[in-house]
Amino acid sequence: MFPLRSCQDSWLPRWPWACDRAVLVAHIDRTRTTNRNGFRVHFNGRIESVSTDFPGLVAFEEPCVICNIHKFREKLASGALCLGPGITFYDPSVTEAIAPSADFVWIDLEHNPTSLESLLSHLIAARAGGVASIVRVPSLEIAWTKRVLDTGAEGVILPRSTTVDEIRQFVDACRYPDAGTRGFGPRRPTNYARFGGKEYLQHANDHVFVVAQIETVETLEQLDEIVTIPGLDSLVVGPNDLSGSMGMLAQIDHPRVLEAIKQIAEKAHAAGLYVGLGMGATIDYALEVRTLGVDWVQCGNDFEYMIRFADQLYGDIRQRLDTP
Repeated sequence: MFPLRSCQDSWLPRWPWACDRAVLVAHIDRTRTTNRNGFRVHFNGRIESVSTDFPGLVAFEEPCVICNIHKFREKLASGALCLGPGITFYDPSVTEAIAPSADFVWIDLEHNPTSLESLLSHLIAARAGGVASIVRVPSLEIAWTKRVLDTGAEGVILPRSTTVDEIRQFVDACRYPDAGTRGFGPRRPTNYARFGGKEYLQHANDHVFVVAQIETVETLEQLDEIVTIPGLDSLVVGPNDLSGSMGMLAQIDHPRVLEAIKQIAEKAHAAGLYVGLGMGATIDYALEVRTLGVDWVQCGNDFEYMIRFADQLYGDIRQRLDTP
């Protein structure tokens, strides 16, 4: 009744996957749900539904490249904590490998020499892995924001936010007129001109996740006004820089720092914004900031995971052998 083909000899537009088992070829509407063990798609018309259980298979019904951020938003709206890694390596296989375990990837251009070419590869891997991609730009320079969004980032973080005007300028640069001032020139976000016009503009404006990072006492003092900026979706706390601005660098668990995080969360939530936090790979601190109201946590990064596991593994082996 339905044509069945293998992944090796057939293809579906906009459906990247990696599997060697048969899949059902069909058109789907926008009501599918996914999980990490497979997916279920619901059809319009006379076909009610079909389900599969192929691990690793990811289906995209969205014609636009910006197609994973809605899952991240839905999980935030449900009240669940979202977790993701910081991505610092050039190799996009890092993003591909970690995507099934994460709710988002935080690709960092502020502290790392990541090129736009490398960013593009990471964004392609994130899309294929079904995980939201959030990119921290290196500065307020609008050219950076524009190029990162035109490369296909689903969310953008402004670091070192210091004034309300700076954040407002950044937010405006993330959306097209009349909602903002973003210049028009996308290719990948429109699926290479397959999805355009007013529908694309509305989709891009509705889905982009715009974040301002709170890292200084100066910004903290302007919080009441910052949370009222139209188009801002979330704040994210940089606890190390914030603690340094408060005169206690790296003391991220100091009572004054924790109180500041709680204050940020309370004011953001009251204004309808989410709150994230960037930190190292520390379970206890992630749990602590969760109690303060943090909604999403960038918990460690790729090289930290590798180094910590290697140190632990080799140390355990040497300890059992009783050798240095």
